[in-house]
Amino acid sequence: MENNQRALNLLGLAMRAGKLISGTETVIAALSKGQVKAVILASDIHEHTSEKVERAAKKANVEIINNFSSDELIHAIGKKRKVLGLTDQGFYKSLANKINEGV
Repeated sequence: MENNQRALNLLGLAMRAGKLISGTETVIAALSKGQVKAVILASDIHEHTSEKVERAAKKANVEIINNFSSDELIHAIGKKRKVLGLTDQGFYKSLANKINEGV
């Protein structure tokens, strides 16, 4: 199994574990409270939304991951979302490892 698919499977697991939040406004609100460890943006997200989330993530000093298309994210978590926030440090480290293995 390729590393991208493993990373997407990990996002699905994080969703089922309750360690993933979704939706632009929800993620931005959680960023301002310091609850998000990493932001996952769909690579094909609208530019305006992307800028809005990137500003909030930069202010919170949180990494942005945009390696996946919206179709990949939808398939991984079972919801039509383009903005995700990982709230667990362990899942974030695992996701970063899966992505970096593929580089």
